[in-house]
Amino acid sequence: MGNALLLVLGPIVEPFLLVFAPTWTWEREYRAQRGLGFILALYLIPLLVLSTVGEAHRLVYWGALQGEFAHRKVFLPGETVVFEACKFLLSLVVVFAGAIMVKSVGDTFHGRHTYKQAFATVAYALSPLFLMRLIDGIKDLPPWVSWGIGILVSIRVLYSGVPRMMQPDPAHAFGLFVMSAFLLSLTTGLGELLTACYLQGKFPKVEVLISDLARRLPF
Repeated sequence: MGNALLLVLGPIVEPFLLVFAPTWTWEREYRAQRGLGFILALYLIPLLVLSTVGEAHRLVYWGALQGEFAHRKVFLPGETVVFEACKFLLSLVVVFAGAIMVKSVGDTFHGRHTYKQAFATVAYALSPLFLMRLIDGIKDLPPWVSWGIGILVSIRVLYSGVPRMMQPDPAHAFGLFVMSAFLLSLTTGLGELLTACYLQGKFPKVEVLISDLARRLPF
């Protein structure tokens, strides 16, 4: 019963455990040796879905400020669903690509890391960033606030995760952490930039495409 409850609440509880008890949590994840499919289906996907709730609520009820004179655009429910689905997919791409880059960096330090190790490290390390997106539900909150706080916390979590999950040579552990932190900051920051520019109305052709897709939804 306890394990089942932990699986259900994992996407909410695990990011807090990684922040406040990183050594114990990383050790537990390392010993569990969960597969990529388990992490993706039972942890990462539910977490990413949860992370869209705050922003989706704000877009439907208050909208986003757009244009040079900052007029407010309120998004239709269909437009919000399509946009958040795209952001969800973009976040998945960031995690998969981030894992590839972290593994590649580890290989340059003469490590023998598997993609599963890199994926688990990236997915769990970025979970505080994804959970922090819930504060995007605050009206007119600048888009960089949740990312800025979230990535700083995630880097702190990553510091404990790299040596435990990736098992690098001790002489190379800090270098692998620094490069991984830089690459994950760069990729997540680029993703945040793209979505922020869209919400500010800087991609009118994409807006038309999303509106067309939204009109095909049954609501």
